[in-house]
Amino acid sequence: MDETLLAIKGIRPAEVLLGYVEGYALRIGQRATLVRCADSRAYGVLMDITVQEAEALYADESVADYLPEPETVGLMDGTRVEAACYTLPVSKVTGRNSRYAQSLLDLATRLHLPEAYVEQTRLARH
Repeated sequence: MDETLLAIKGIRPAEVLLGYVEGYALRIGQRATLVRCADSRAYGVLMDITVQEAEALYADESVADYLPEPETVGLMDGTRVEAACYTLPVSKVTGRNSRYAQSLLDLATRLHLPEAYVEQTRLARH
């Protein structure tokens, strides 16, 4: 998720870090989620928000289907932390949303995520 979107909702993370989860790939339909994929690595943004802020954020109808799962997140400095990763059940990832995929590509590019991952996001636009 983009920090700007959280700010619009009045949520200001205590910390924002880049990270990745092993064994997952990004899947983009009308919405996006991480899906298990043995030899993959999915990158994103780890934001330190309160449990109450996360519950309020995911109570919104547009993201209410996302469920928190505990994951070990690798940070770009090599450390690992435990975090809640909100994912959408694969059965709910349907259709296509090129505009949303483009916004994810723009974010991945702006954050200077690894080029191979940026390319995967680029391909998901079509």
